[in-house]
Amino acid sequence: MSIDHRFYTGRRSAIVAALVEKLKEINETGDFLTDVYNNVHPRLKFWDEVDQFPAIHLNSGSETRQYQGGGYKDRFLNITLRCYVKETDASLALDELLEDVETVIEKNGKLTYVDRQGRTQSTHDIIIISINTDEGVLEPFGVAEVLVQVHY
Repeated sequence: MSIDHRFYTGRRSAIVAALVEKLKEINETGDFLTDVYNNVHPRLKFWDEVDQFPAIHLNSGSETRQYQGGGYKDRFLNITLRCYVKETDASLALDELLEDVETVIEKNGKLTYVDRQGRTQSTHDIIIISINTDEGVLEPFGVAEVLVQVHY
């Protein structure tokens, strides 16, 4: 079977890349409270490695499947978004960044991306599974982890 016949090839990284581009739209204009345009990346960094703030780093994680009739399968990809801030009031800054992230996720449930074969694809939905923060213990830094599930 040639790679041209693989329907699901190369979607994980393409979905992460498309989500990175959407998150780069957080630019402190319109509904957005923060500006992260040049600081959204498709790989995770830990808080001690981050030197520009605010920042968002993404990483694709586990994936599950539900097999339907007729050979169709639903795929569910978990993506971790780690959000970093450095402010005098880090908790407030982190809350604002999380609001912006949630706005992007809610507006882009049907996310368009291009797979490795150059075909335009769309997700069915993207939902937030959980949001965890450092609860202010790292102030003046703030760190949050957002787990989203992408259904495609």
